[in-house]
Amino acid sequence: MNRFLLKSSIVAALGGLLFGFDTAVISGAISDLVISFRLSPTSLGFTVSSALVGTVVGALCAGIPGERFGRRDSLRGLAVFYFVSAIGCAIAWNWYSLILFRFVGGLAIGGSSVLGPMYIAEIAPPKRRGWLVGFFQFSVVFGILLAYFSNYLVGLFRLGPAEWRWMLGVAGVPAAVFFIMLFDIPRSPRWLAKQGRIDEARTVLQLNGEQGIEEELRSIVQSIRLEQQFGGERLFARQHSLPIFLAISIGLFNQLSGINAILYYLNFIFMSAGFGAFSASLQAIVVGLTLLVFTIVGMFTIDVLGRRTLLLAGSLGMAVCLTGIGTIFAMQRHQGLLLWFLVSFIAFFAFSQGAVIWVYISEVFPTSVRAKGQSLGSFSHWGMNAIVSLLFPVVASSSGAYPFYFFGAMMILQFLVVFKFYPETKGLSLEEMQVGMALKAVPTE
Repeated sequence: MNRFLLKSSIVAALGGLLFGFDTAVISGAISDLVISFRLSPTSLGFTVSSALVGTVVGALCAGIPGERFGRRDSLRGLAVFYFVSAIGCAIAWNWYSLILFRFVGGLAIGGSSVLGPMYIAEIAPPKRRGWLVGFFQFSVVFGILLAYFSNYLVGLFRLGPAEWRWMLGVAGVPAAVFFIMLFDIPRSPRWLAKQGRIDEARTVLQLNGEQGIEEELRSIVQSIRLEQQFGGERLFARQHSLPIFLAISIGLFNQLSGINAILYYLNFIFMSAGFGAFSASLQAIVVGLTLLVFTIVGMFTIDVLGRRTLLLAGSLGMAVCLTGIGTIFAMQRHQGLLLWFLVSFIAFFAFSQGAVIWVYISEVFPTSVRAKGQSLGSFSHWGMNAIVSLLFPVVASSSGAYPFYFFGAMMILQFLVVFKFYPETKGLSLEEMQVGMALKAVPTE
């Protein structure tokens, strides 16, 4: 593994660490926020989902600066958003200011979920692309674990009414580090080639240890010219019909698994099953560790077993676990099994959906529309996330079983869709995939 390539991938993936930290840290602050702002189940759902509204906007709009200023420079702007959000939440003077700064953080999360994987996919060689883009997801889950552990540590200090402020504000430190480190990585060679900056693109390929640099550069330039000839930069063109379907569907199914609803409300779920707040925090760390370990498993198998195989296996495993969780809440018995079902669900998710989603979305689109396509896939992901997270506490307050039965049914549907429509992409260059996707495009007549 080329050290320069690895360093660039790790730095870009730090946006994923902030993404994971910011999305999960709210779980430890929920009980204090309910008391501080006297939140009902509906207003609690809005407090959590306010950041997700930002992620939808951020994901949808990230392709614009990503194309104009480049993936790397746009990530710098997102690092500033992360920092402002963390400090703003820490000093929030009322509920409305908290919502505003969580929205700003959501913009950063949505944007980094688009630009981080895209940058890594464009600098990575085909045989390492799944592993390297998967490192973004590793950073996400490491950020989630870090958030759970941070919440646990803050809780040990018994800070009283100010506790939630420390939980939300500590993210300002990694945000500042992320901003500084982005000055030490190059631009994407494919973005440079699209701008006509061929010599700079060649230099980056050399630094990344690319074999057959001139051949790779000709392939990139040829694919850009071909795409501009047959559809230019129009995302909604016939030849993009299959990538559009894949990006939207994998984004929707990722959230219809219930993963983020479970992560956001994890302490709430354990406490609803009869566990104390301290016990819930400790068990959240166990869940976070499981997510991290099995994400690593997914990273090291995605380029061997393939994206499609992991999705199929994960769908069935998650369906079984979600049905078990729903049954525990329906019967109000066997609560001791809740942690085991949740841990098993997290494991199946981590090595399948978790490891695959950002890799798949970042590689199925051609260079000329990759930013727009990545935005579309992330938009479907975050849009469904916002809906599920808003409705989860309301539905769960009437019956804790209903959400989990629904999520389980969605995983069965995902298995059928993946089996029928999803192609395998392991080992193919981005340019080879562009040709294959165009040939498989669904006629629009």
